[in-house]
Amino acid sequence: MIQNKIVVRFQDGRILKGQTGDFLPTKPVFHLTLADAAPDAKPLEVKVAEIKAIFFVKDFAGNRERQKVQEFPAGKPVVGRKIRVVFQDGETLVGTTQGYDATRPGFFVIPADPASNNDRCFVVTRATKQVSFI
Repeated sequence: MIQNKIVVRFQDGRILKGQTGDFLPTKPVFHLTLADAAPDAKPLEVKVAEIKAIFFVKDFAGNRERQKVQEFPAGKPVVGRKIRVVFQDGETLVGTTQGYDATRPGFFVIPADPASNNDRCFVVTRATKQVSFI
């Protein structure tokens, strides 16, 4: 089973890092094996209704020194529709999507910054304050 490296950000501010092999956007729960867990540790059950977003990352360390870029590179074509997401906590995410529908539980966003540590993000619709196409 393919394991995706993810950072789960909860609506209450908690953050968990680990791997999942069973996340599906249509399922209400998935399992997370924490990054620092013992090899025989049982995965945690995560309820999608409690989270803000899942960030599918290249690595867990990231780069805290790197300036976050919220715009598209000039002259580079994009796939999908450009979108700006403002979360309930005020954080903003800019990228592209191919499947935003306000009636669905969530949707994927590919960050505008090609050098981002995030490959893609699953945004939980109820954790957003405003979603707009740009």
